[in-house]
Amino acid sequence: MLPKNIQIKDLHELYEAMGLPLNEVDSSSGFTIHYLQQTFKELPFKSIPFRPNYFSFLFIKNAFGKYIIDDKTFEVTPHTVYFTNPGNFRIFEWHEITDACLITFHESYLKEFVHAKVYDHFSFLLTETVEPRTLTDEQFQLTERLYHLIHEQHLGDSPYKNRIIGSLTVTLLLIIKEYFFQDYDPLNEGNRSSEIVKTFKRNLELHYRELVTGKTEHQLRVQDYADMQYLHVNYLSRVISSKTGKSISTWISEKTITEAKVLLQNAELSIKEVANRLGFLESAHFSNYFKKHTSLSPASYKKQHFNTKS
Repeated sequence: MLPKNIQIKDLHELYEAMGLPLNEVDSSSGFTIHYLQQTFKELPFKSIPFRPNYFSFLFIKNAFGKYIIDDKTFEVTPHTVYFTNPGNFRIFEWHEITDACLITFHESYLKEFVHAKVYDHFSFLLTETVEPRTLTDEQFQLTERLYHLIHEQHLGDSPYKNRIIGSLTVTLLLIIKEYFFQDYDPLNEGNRSSEIVKTFKRNLELHYRELVTGKTEHQLRVQDYADMQYLHVNYLSRVISSKTGKSISTWISEKTITEAKVLLQNAELSIKEVANRLGFLESAHFSNYFKKHTSLSPASYKKQHFNTKS
């Protein structure tokens, strides 16, 4: 049986684990874009099993292979678009690649450079497994022009690079929403376990939005998330762990750090104010928590961020 809990934080870590070239996948900004034909020179190729901690869009102009997500297997064929979000178990195989582009990004990148309430506008980002979609020639040509522009900006050195990429990504997401998801509701798709996972993700997002906007001052516990779905806490914990490979407490801690990073990038907020907005009673507790999960103190992270931007 294949291991199903290999957590991968970014594409750089995945490629490094598989001995692939790393020059195309600098993940330091939380965003990557590259053409797979430049990386996968020796085919066929089969990946290790993994669970990514990032979102990805895969645009197949001309390539063939397989993609396994949890217990579903999809054939990779020309003019298809694949979307995957963090947590799902997956394996991919490449048999032939002529032209394929992969974009990956972390939630913190979306929140900072796309929109702070990105899930309001693009609810499909919350879904668990999205079936690959085949585009018409005209649709794919428009999509291709967009990801070409994003790739050009990614290779450039503009001081506004991430802002430009964020704006182009909004356009790309709107085009994908128009083609695939105009009437899409992720909470009404899939089996019972999938619905539980999607509802948990939505509840997590809504709660942190209330925290950072001051509508509530208290962090929710695992029990609270179970109560919101009228489930026993042990059952909710088992479903989330088995379907995503991460415990509820891990989801909460990762969400806390993501929101903390976004808030710390606001020059007008002190560390104490950031701590208060995230439900920490003491700023010292917040500082210890942040350092435990990032190896940086909030002050060091804040300084590093503004030094990088200057």
